Amino acid sequence: MRRFEVIMKVTVIGGGSTYTPELTDGFIKRAGELAVDTIMLMDIDEKRLEIVGGLAKRMMRKAGLPTKIVLTTDRREAMEGADFVISSIRVGLMEGRILDERIPLKYGVVGQETTGPGGFAMALRTIPVMLDYAKDIVKWSPNAWLINFTNPSGIITEAVSKYSEAKVIGLCNVPINMLGGIAKALNVEEKKILLDYVGLNHLSWIKGVYLEGKDVLPEMIEKMKELAEGFDLELIKTLHMIPNWYLHYYYDTEKVVEEMKKAKKTRGEETLEIENKCLEMYKDQNLEEKPKLLEKRGGARYSDAALSLVSAIVNNKNEIHIVNIPNKGAIKDFSNNAVVEIPAIVNSTGPHPITIGEVPPEIEGLMHAVKAYEELTIEAAIRGSREMALKALLIHPLVPSFDVAKKILDDLLEAHKKYLPKFFQSELR
Repeated sequence: MRRFEVIMKVTVIGGGSTYTPELTDGFIKRAGELAVDTIMLMDIDEKRLEIVGGLAKRMMRKAGLPTKIVLTTDRREAMEGADFVISSIRVGLMEGRILDERIPLKYGVVGQETTGPGGFAMALRTIPVMLDYAKDIVKWSPNAWLINFTNPSGIITEAVSKYSEAKVIGLCNVPINMLGGIAKALNVEEKKILLDYVGLNHLSWIKGVYLEGKDVLPEMIEKMKELAEGFDLELIKTLHMIPNWYLHYYYDTEKVVEEMKKAKKTRGEETLEIENKCLEMYKDQNLEEKPKLLEKRGGARYSDAALSLVSAIVNNKNEIHIVNIPNKGAIKDFSNNAVVEIPAIVNSTGPHPITIGEVPPEIEGLMHAVKAYEELTIEAAIRGSREMALKALLIHPLVPSFDVAKKILDDLLEAHKKYLPKFFQSELR
């Protein structure tokens, strides 16, 4: 029987997240290949941490595992000597997300958590905070891998990669869910499928589906409507690719905006209600497993993506994972340090991008435009520069004009003023 390495310490930044029981469940399910001595749950909200952490402890106790779960609000205690740090924070809380969704919509622009102006605002608030955490990781656990789930994941990962020494890998649950959907449609195990996958976080496409060496994508596009995820089948056939769900915001913009305007609540408001219900359930001392309600929160298979990646590193598996990492020449005409979402071979030395080469022209332009927006957003967040922020919004494909970009920017900066002090330090900006 194979002996697996023991991870001494895993730290979860944002341990008070309602997702934490999902992550705990993942550790329990993988106990045979991923032995962990201590899981540190760190959060700035002590009350919430006690509620969520209490359920996590009960789950681990019920599973009969020796893994210790420790709750803390102290950064140093949380991070010192960690082997892995998993980040899942939300700067501005769910109330900030709701503002991110409502403000752009006022101007007829998609209001969404990670895409367009909403994702832009979230990035401005989050980048300085994550860079501060990255600095502490380097100081207290320099050999640790930072597994970043904090959204917008690609932008945050690129900021940390460019402006810190932390070893960071960005993750999203979209690729693993797309893989699962395809495997289900083909009635085969996921491990038998290899995806030819390319893009950025929440802006990606499947160019090929290889089953035992044969690309079965053409047949699937012809006969499997469920893979369209609500897209017009003619679009799928025109692209000869399967777009990830978030591309609805680009391919069906007018329709999406109209649906958002008609909705009684934003997705953030719906999610806040689900979170509050989850937290009430977590308080029940008799609850010893993640509740079914958590599935409505979103983030399906979050723990699968995170812990299969951790296991690939710890156990030197040389597995292929779809991750957000620096390009390093994988995609032609993208800079080496631009973070992209692509397949990589993962082993004890980390992720190694698989060469993709040129991307089709029908997606290349959109990728370049969004990548330029991401790069400008990072610079704006670090400098606190309104000019850079305006440039970022101006070139985003979902923002229709300079006038709209100015109005959205002014409203977002004012709405999140307490989280964006750099933008208000000098009138010269």
